[in-house]
Amino acid sequence: MQTSAHALELVEVEKQFGPVRAVDNVSFSVEKGEFFALLGPSGSGKTTLLRIIAGLESAGKGSVHIGGRDVTRKPPYARGIGMVFQDFLLFPHKTVGENISFPLKMKKMPAARQKEQLDWVLELVRMKGFEDRFPNQLSGGQKQRVALARGLVARPDILLLDEPLANLDRELRKEMEVEMRRFQAEIDIPFVYVTHNQEEALTLSNRVAVMKDGRFEQVGDKLELYEAPATAFVASFLGLNNTIVGQVTAQEGGLSTIDWKGIRLPVPTPEGVGVGDSVQYYLRSEKMHIGPLEDTPEGADATRLAARLRDIIFKGQYSDYFVIVENGEEMVISDVPDIKGITIGDQVAVSWLPEDGFAFAAKGDR
Repeated sequence: MQTSAHALELVEVEKQFGPVRAVDNVSFSVEKGEFFALLGPSGSGKTTLLRIIAGLESAGKGSVHIGGRDVTRKPPYARGIGMVFQDFLLFPHKTVGENISFPLKMKKMPAARQKEQLDWVLELVRMKGFEDRFPNQLSGGQKQRVALARGLVARPDILLLDEPLANLDRELRKEMEVEMRRFQAEIDIPFVYVTHNQEEALTLSNRVAVMKDGRFEQVGDKLELYEAPATAFVASFLGLNNTIVGQVTAQEGGLSTIDWKGIRLPVPTPEGVGVGDSVQYYLRSEKMHIGPLEDTPEGADATRLAARLRDIIFKGQYSDYFVIVENGEEMVISDVPDIKGITIGDQVAVSWLPEDGFAFAAKGDR
């Protein structure tokens, strides 16, 4: 039985391990040429979901469709997938060429066709001339390219990637992020990419699904998730946030005034929240500004607090400024480096627009 011809479609998939529901009634689809990221903390169910797609785990309930074919009961080799793992899983006794060609040998592909596919994928991942080397003669980045080439050599209908950059250093990860976007654009097949690293997910993907406790908290375009998180968890998981919890003391014109340990702050009013309720307010550090205490914030509606500058961490294009505000709480502001006129220990002004943060009803409130 065929469904609509999405490149990948999961329908009401569940997976239970004893008392734990690792995947809880998940449905979604991925289109041809799409780079789709499954993002979440450890234990959120993202790797289990990927293994169900691959056929390495059986779905307790629901169905998996690839290219319109129901593959729920089919073994991995019959699903038309490629797979790339975190630990590369290269055969140490086989050459680069033999490692990459292994899936083709399992398919009993003719030798001439194997050679043709091997040449194509070596060119794609820029490993031409490395065919006769062994894994112990390669750098970490080269091993990752070989693992990617092995996943792509059979020209699968979909490529599944499980934390493939986790074991690489920062500079190499940056390089491989660029390369993987190039690979995916050139071969035009969907990639489904599992990661706990929000920066990787936002850099690589077109769409992102944020997972928590086996369920999707939000699925959508990466910019949409970043700029308009639907839940407190998504807001807290994406970006560097200042988390503020306060009780609503007044409401007017779409804004609520909350009491944050003695400081009154205006925040957007979450749906269903009234006076007396508690609110969680997530304020992205890059949406805030810092300057000398005598500075006037831009915009009449800006919130302004006096604070003491505790520390400055230089990050290159920006710096993180750690401040202690009037109620003793710490906040972090990401702003241009070397702001003139302020040094550690100074009294400073921090400011932001209320609508630049995300407010949600605190758990337990209506």
